[in-house]
Amino acid sequence: MARITSDFFVSAYVRRRNDAGHFTAVVGKGAAEAGAIFVKVSRLDGTADLYGPAPQVYLGDVDPSVAGGRVFEQVLAGVSEADVDARLRSERRFDGDCWIIETEDRQGTSDLDIIGT
Repeated sequence: MARITSDFFVSAYVRRRNDAGHFTAVVGKGAAEAGAIFVKVSRLDGTADLYGPAPQVYLGDVDPSVAGGRVFEQVLAGVSEADVDARLRSERRFDGDCWIIETEDRQGTSDLDIIGT
């Protein structure tokens, strides 16, 4: 199965999360075809988690064909939103083509395919 484009994945992810009642928005648009995708999950208490692309070397138990070729790893967990935002600014400076999505969930669910879970 071919990997779906970044813009298609982002559009579907944002719609699915919003439909489930989790406010979600694109805050940084990236390259349509293959931009890296980062997802910030705000826990609405001043803390957040950050997910980014999983290394292609290790995908754990996640079948990338089922995930549309998009598998994530948790980069930061339960840190201040300011720390996540600083990391995202750094990622954006390093790769101007990356996507940044923010979503809200008090329990911290992301609805992403994550390695190691």
